[in-house]
Amino acid sequence: MLKTEARNPHTTHIDRMTTAEMLECIQRENYNAVRALEAAMPQIEAACDAIASTFERGGRLIYTGAGTSGRLGVLDAVECPPTYGVTPDTVIGLMAGGNEAVFSSAADIEDSAEEGIGDLKRINLTAADILVGISAAGGAGYVIAGIEYAKSLGCTTIAVTSNGDSRLAALADIAIVTDTGAEVITGSTRMKAGSAQKMVLNMLSTVSMVKTGKVYENMMINLRPTNAKLTARMIRITSEITGLDETAAKALLEANEWSIRRAVDAFEA
Repeated sequence: MLKTEARNPHTTHIDRMTTAEMLECIQRENYNAVRALEAAMPQIEAACDAIASTFERGGRLIYTGAGTSGRLGVLDAVECPPTYGVTPDTVIGLMAGGNEAVFSSAADIEDSAEEGIGDLKRINLTAADILVGISAAGGAGYVIAGIEYAKSLGCTTIAVTSNGDSRLAALADIAIVTDTGAEVITGSTRMKAGSAQKMVLNMLSTVSMVKTGKVYENMMINLRPTNAKLTARMIRITSEITGLDETAAKALLEANEWSIRRAVDAFEA
């Protein structure tokens, strides 16, 4: 039996627990999700370096997944443009069932190899790209087929899974295995396994963006003023880097088409 499908002996009688006892169990398992990343750090490092190299060559980072795993990939992808100023096609999230499945279950598509390959063909996956297959159990047909297709093109492939003996882990060039064990609610991998996946994806996108110059010190240098919050953040960042007060920093940004990088270069010239 897959570890993610096993029963957790610590929560066998969760239905009889008080609210406080249930929360204590869940929180204890949350810590286990964090610890699960520690053993996978060498593989996460290798994946970050591979993704950064892909970006430097002009390739794209593609996430593919089903259910919770797919939604987490989509979430990470859509947050990259506002955070790092990259184009929407730099990081792409694909999930079984398409956009509608982000908001409603499409469990019947999770096993579809045809859909997994078709979605990659639709975005014109090439050997220049890198594919991350996300599956807690490591056996979703949609993801497996996508990884196999990507490998046939010469893409570097990465697996993010909670089962080390899964087909997905065996197929990928780099297998990131976060052994989160049995869930609080048997088989509910949106819990510990999903938390571990989210942390891994945060690392993959963040480190690769830092390594390719999208961050100055620990600040977002490629923001765009698309709303009031981001506009104010841009002014604060420019002020922090240049030492100007916020009024002068705003004027400097306005004079440089609201590009922090250009504003800083102009200030230092």
